[in-house]
Amino acid sequence: MSNLLKPEILLAVKDLPLAAKTAVDGFMAGMHAAKVKGAGLEFSQYRSYQPGDDLRWLDWKMYARSDRYYIRESEMETSIEISFLLDASNSMRHTENGIMKMDYARYLIASLGYLSHLQGDATGLAVLHQGALFAMAARREAQHMARFYYQLEKIQPGGVFTAPMHYRDLFSGPHKRKLIVFVTDYYEQEGEITTLLETLVALGHEVMVLHLLGRRELNGDYSGYDAVEDLETGRQVELSRHTNPEEYTKRLEQYMEQIRIRLLQKGMYYRRLILQEPMDAALRDLLNQRNKMKR
Repeated sequence: MSNLLKPEILLAVKDLPLAAKTAVDGFMAGMHAAKVKGAGLEFSQYRSYQPGDDLRWLDWKMYARSDRYYIRESEMETSIEISFLLDASNSMRHTENGIMKMDYARYLIASLGYLSHLQGDATGLAVLHQGALFAMAARREAQHMARFYYQLEKIQPGGVFTAPMHYRDLFSGPHKRKLIVFVTDYYEQEGEITTLLETLVALGHEVMVLHLLGRRELNGDYSGYDAVEDLETGRQVELSRHTNPEEYTKRLEQYMEQIRIRLLQKGMYYRRLILQEPMDAALRDLLNQRNKMKR
């Protein structure tokens, strides 16, 4: 595992695209190049270059012969569509060791998106924020990725989890099977997150859930605090001196195991990610899941 994948190092890079490239470069350094090279392409035909086309597909030999720019159009047989779904409700403001859940999620999705684009996949973004939904359709162009990073940079967590009446853009459009990567702290009141995920699976999509937790949150370590605040409801919870961290951890583990089993039973992939730990596992999972869809 590369030190470049440690969250405190990545978050110190204020340029989000550069941080994403840094993370993926560090990840690739630990893998055989053949496993992460660009999508396998089968040549189809040439067409004239248009502004916004990915420069990776320019054919320089054709340019040398004709003094004109041509793009090699190809059958993207090994590419898929990947949409990143981000829970940006107010509970994502939770911070430990100077790392906010939202910032970890921002850099994580930027890195996963960079890897997706590197593989030749169409990459999209949807953000559940302030009770509403922002969505960008998946595309492959380099210009699209600039907009992808821009939207990630400007979003700030707020409000409660988005209500079903705003999910229309998630369910509309061509009914094409895609990989949906959902990054969340899984803070739900009445099963609303699980219901959304089960609906996406019912529509035929592959769903990958990345559950963010802080180490102190996981261990029930609230030493030095008399109370904690529910970031989405504002409700204050008093902490007794007799609060048992071991009992808290046991109940939390049971709750998360129930979530994991339910998602697995519906065919979803689930991984828990700790804020203080590197992002390499999620990058590896993305490659594994996309390769699974290609088979």
